[in-house]
Amino acid sequence: MIRKSLIYKTGVEYGDYTLNHVLGCSHGCKYPCYAYMMAKRFGKVKTYEEWLQPQIVENTLELLQKELPRFKDKIQLLHLCFTTDPFMYEHDEIAQLSIEVLRMANAHGVRCSVLTKGLLPESLAELPLRNEFGITAVSLNEQFIQEYEPGAAPIHARIQSLKTLHDQGCRTWVSIEPYPTPNMVQQDLAELLEVISFTDKIIFGRLHYNKIVSQYNGYQEFYNRCAEQVIGFCNQRGIDYHIKTGTLKEKEAK
Repeated sequence: MIRKSLIYKTGVEYGDYTLNHVLGCSHGCKYPCYAYMMAKRFGKVKTYEEWLQPQIVENTLELLQKELPRFKDKIQLLHLCFTTDPFMYEHDEIAQLSIEVLRMANAHGVRCSVLTKGLLPESLAELPLRNEFGITAVSLNEQFIQEYEPGAAPIHARIQSLKTLHDQGCRTWVSIEPYPTPNMVQQDLAELLEVISFTDKIIFGRLHYNKIVSQYNGYQEFYNRCAEQVIGFCNQRGIDYHIKTGTLKEKEAK
């Protein structure tokens, strides 16, 4: 697959600019996947099965050679990725390309942010700039993860890959989004927070676009309590945090 451009500005908190050097994702998240819904809506893919077969943007590095000199003075943090996964589980060719993208961005003085449901390679610690590496972790329940993230990395291996980078001095973060309601999985948020307490930042957000959430009596109060719990935990442990818009309704989120 060939594209005409790659880097674009975005409003997400992960980074002010982003790029997507892959179309599709084999993780097959069933929350549902917002990226898939948008890709289908705009005609980039026709079916869910097509989405599960990732296509690499073949001219990624060529485009970056042209675009990075133009954007480097504007970018505070370049995010990989907004609509796909840069370290897609068991896709070594995607991981290798992502590493090359990070190296090229860093060579132009551009810091990067990464978010994955795969495994973060230990070699990322060798990159020259202060990049930020993150994973999505919404549950420690492997059965739930296998049901809703069937192609993603096992959750405990995912967390360990993040901790390995953290222990080598990398800045790390965890996205607890989309966090499921108790009628989807019975779990203790405190247990999850304790397991990821080594990280530098936690992002927490509710689950959208799923009728199961609205079927849970008092779901907004549930998310308010969870958000407050995350805020309290982070303040106590000295961890940066961000509560996603629409998650905490009764009080102003940080």
